[in-house]
Amino acid sequence: MNTLKIRNVVLGEGKPKICVPIVGITKEEIIEQAKTLKEVILDVVEWRVDWFEGVFELDKVKDVLGDLRKELKELPILFTFRTSNEGGEKSIEVKEYVNLNKEVASTGLVDLVDVEVFTGDDEVKEIIEWAHKSNVKVVASNHDFDKTPSKGDIVSRLRKMQDLGADIPKIAVMPKCKLDVLELLEATVIMNEQHATRPIITMSMAGQGLISRLCGEVFGSCLTFGAVAKASAPGQINVEELNKVLNIINKSL
Repeated sequence: MNTLKIRNVVLGEGKPKICVPIVGITKEEIIEQAKTLKEVILDVVEWRVDWFEGVFELDKVKDVLGDLRKELKELPILFTFRTSNEGGEKSIEVKEYVNLNKEVASTGLVDLVDVEVFTGDDEVKEIIEWAHKSNVKVVASNHDFDKTPSKGDIVSRLRKMQDLGADIPKIAVMPKCKLDVLELLEATVIMNEQHATRPIITMSMAGQGLISRLCGEVFGSCLTFGAVAKASAPGQINVEELNKVLNIINKSL
């Protein structure tokens, strides 16, 4: 598996990098959350723009991004509109979703954009090609809040993301039992060792899947999500506790 460098962060080597979400509703809340991250050990900041009250006004989105970049300095920024279909706060028309991601990639203020792979192959390719022309990397994602698919299906979804040209395939699934967590971890190993030509991100959600957020270095997931204030997905733990566990595992390998 190849590594991927985003600013000063290298994904795909060593312990999983930590991404912290910002989920404010107003500009003031968003910037205040960014300020609280200055003393936190983290690698990537995700702006979950679907929480933002002005998300459907491009000038407001770009205005917030400008201030976010000033606050976060050299920290990589991942821009994410998580749709309601995949656990997000709002729904959005496909055309508007494509335009939003393209416009944001063009600003030069973000380092990565998240694109839901089942938006449509043509639309996903359009965003990826546009982002790459703007020197922005793409996380292709899929979030299954209903179940954990079979390991074969998980691998198939990740390979589809890779085939479409995404820089980082990502999948998050919901376990219904302990075996579901093992299914996700086994799929991660299979993808990582047999198919991946780039870093991947996988996780099993909720409390039952917490172990998958901690053991990425063992099984092959390059990034994990931790919370400072409000979690953006079920199962995220405090970033300080997350760091401690990642360091313990890293030292034992």
